[in-house]
Amino acid sequence: MGDYLIVGVHSDEEVQRNKGPPVLTEQERYKMVRSVKWVDEVVEAAPYTTELETLEKHDAEFCVHGDDITLSADGRDTYHIVKSAGKYKECKRTQGVSTTDLVGRMLLMCRPNNISSSSDQGLPTQDEFVSPYTKTCNLLQTNQKITQFSTGVRDPQPGEKIVYTAGAFDLLHPGLVDFLEAAKGEGSYLIVGLYEDAVVNQYKGSSYPIQILQERVLSVLANRHVNEVVIGAPYPLSAEVLDHFKIDVVVRGLHHEGEHDIDQHAVARERGIFKEIDSGNCLKTEDLVFRIIRNRKIFMERNKKKQQKELDNIKMLEAMKRSGSASSSN
Repeated sequence: MGDYLIVGVHSDEEVQRNKGPPVLTEQERYKMVRSVKWVDEVVEAAPYTTELETLEKHDAEFCVHGDDITLSADGRDTYHIVKSAGKYKECKRTQGVSTTDLVGRMLLMCRPNNISSSSDQGLPTQDEFVSPYTKTCNLLQTNQKITQFSTGVRDPQPGEKIVYTAGAFDLLHPGLVDFLEAAKGEGSYLIVGLYEDAVVNQYKGSSYPIQILQERVLSVLANRHVNEVVIGAPYPLSAEVLDHFKIDVVVRGLHHEGEHDIDQHAVARERGIFKEIDSGNCLKTEDLVFRIIRNRKIFMERNKKKQQKELDNIKMLEAMKRSGSASSSN
């Protein structure tokens, strides 16, 4: 749609007032957006309702949003100003991707396995997260989608130092982003191996992974530090992978996630190319889950309120359409 992408990220205060409690802090969200390879610039503390002054200040010709609706605390379309001014464009949202849906998945992790019905326990059920805009189908992976997310992927050049790391990379978060940046710093070409869902489930537990492999692939491909992704990477690391990709160094973070019964890096250790690195960020996927579960009732209410606002808006739009149709027929 353009040549330069500016992304406005709302402050914690704005998100809290209009949508509910954010899972990540504003500083964490600024970092996450800056790590996306298509983003050229981030506007911090952007107003929740997009204003023409914001576009003018940053020399933006228009504003873009997905084909789902975003409502302010008072139920108004947050893009009504730029729409009225003819400075709004819409793109199709990626099906199967929704923050509300991911929050719902994490909320479900607090349900004891031996409880057949959670209604009496005050625990969430899948139906509580149904939303006409944020309830999505399972992500269906296609070669076109992989191609879209592979923009900028290149082959290593002669003489480049190739770095390899592997893991779940479940719910890509600031801790993993900092690790990927540190890993890339160990060379000039970073390859990330992503384990199959069954492997992650084996060493992290029955509730993991939160995201299926297809979702995790797209998240990692979108990171600006990553050059290549191995889908369904061997566990443990094999000599074939090292030889095929001509890997110079294999890295793991000091704050790695999950307990392993085997040394998945044994072959790299034997070759003397294994290195443990410290990214300076100890945030783990489990920490995000704990944030959600600790404030379970708050996030359940957040999802319900969001859904209700959207339902009310749909009813209003349908009433307006019926009114318009009736006027046209008279």
